[in-house]
Amino acid sequence: MLTNWVVMPTCLPLVLRRCHTCGSERFRASGKFRVNANHKLIDAWLLVLCTACGETAKLTVFERMSVRSVRPELLDRLHANDVGLAAELLQDPVVRRRNRVALDWDGAWRLDTGGTDHLDREVIDVSVHFAARIPVRPVRLIAEGCGLSRAEVERLITEGKVVSAIRLSGKLSGDFTFTLKR
Repeated sequence: MLTNWVVMPTCLPLVLRRCHTCGSERFRASGKFRVNANHKLIDAWLLVLCTACGETAKLTVFERMSVRSVRPELLDRLHANDVGLAAELLQDPVVRRRNRVALDWDGAWRLDTGGTDHLDREVIDVSVHFAARIPVRPVRLIAEGCGLSRAEVERLITEGKVVSAIRLSGKLSGDFTFTLKR
């Protein structure tokens, strides 16, 4: 029987970027946008706040775009300070690359295993789905979901008792499946 696990965000991740005021490395997304129009051109930024000093920084969403090329529903979401849009834009690789930032997901996600009834079975087939692109080590997910230590999961992998079509070392942010044999 296939068990489904979901890795889901609990809040917006921290933005890793150096603060020009205090030198801190972490910002939190406020979920607010600044939109500025000059004649037929429009700019939009996502505002982030330094976790140490509270200084505001702007992450460019788009610059000097023709107003007509921006979808009306996107403009409405920007004006409404849509937190869902902030989450989408933070995960957008183009926006992160343009602003030279990375995300810190520590403490901003949780694993939903759907209960503990799967723990007493001899063989567990698990499908892990990511609700957002959250980079997590599969070993950590397996340990947390099965109530094991990470060292024990590593040992089970080397013994061939945890099997997957993907490499279980390193970090993943995409769906995968694995089988655990006790």
